[in-house]
Amino acid sequence: MGLPYLRAGSGRPLVLVHGYLGGSAQWQAQIDAFKSTHDVIAPDLPGFGQAADQPGPSSIASFAAAVMQCINDLGIDRFSLLGHSMGGMIVQQIAAQHGARLNALVLYGTGPLGLMPNRFEPIETSMARLAADGVQATADRISATWFRDGAQGTGYTPTRNIARRANPGAAQNALIAMRDWDGRAELSRFDMPCRIIWGDQDRSYRWPQVETLWQGISGAELGIIPGASHAAHMEKPGLFNAMVQDFLTVA
Repeated sequence: MGLPYLRAGSGRPLVLVHGYLGGSAQWQAQIDAFKSTHDVIAPDLPGFGQAADQPGPSSIASFAAAVMQCINDLGIDRFSLLGHSMGGMIVQQIAAQHGARLNALVLYGTGPLGLMPNRFEPIETSMARLAADGVQATADRISATWFRDGAQGTGYTPTRNIARRANPGAAQNALIAMRDWDGRAELSRFDMPCRIIWGDQDRSYRWPQVETLWQGISGAELGIIPGASHAAHMEKPGLFNAMVQDFLTVA
């Protein structure tokens, strides 16, 4: 079964990959911003968003394969990739396996290690609380950690509503996928233009993770969004979009 997706615009293909408990709908401000210069494709990962009826894989490699199948089914050869959070792990996996097809890579609010040091809570705790509390309560609670101002943050409500759609089994499997993934060994092989974007108050991916990406990828650029947390593209979409568009213009 193929992945559903949002698509708009024309030009060079740009694929946006959402993170844990996310969905294609979270990218609407980016789709609107980039569609004048790019053919923007935002798939829903299996088990999430519009693909909540699909079983979710328990490995980052399987998520990457699903995204690549979507890209191949659309007949796209070369493309740029932007991945957020778990989606950033997925696009790192794609870059490691299909780097020759990438025009540019944006790694946003992510890191090279799935077992995130100093995360707002250990992944094993998230797994236990998901099993005990269910998807809706987990979506409400975790979504709040992605915003500087918690549940009062700009963009919290639509983000939470997307998160609530997740397939419970897929939500648990995705935590396993993150826990078991380590992409650090591949970073030195990346030779495509790369920009790393990070909100300086991100509670999921702390600075050491971001620094490892920046130092590990030769020539990688770093952009920091001040006063923003893990969902900087929702909190400060104008600044986020400008940082992406600036990079894609020259990449």
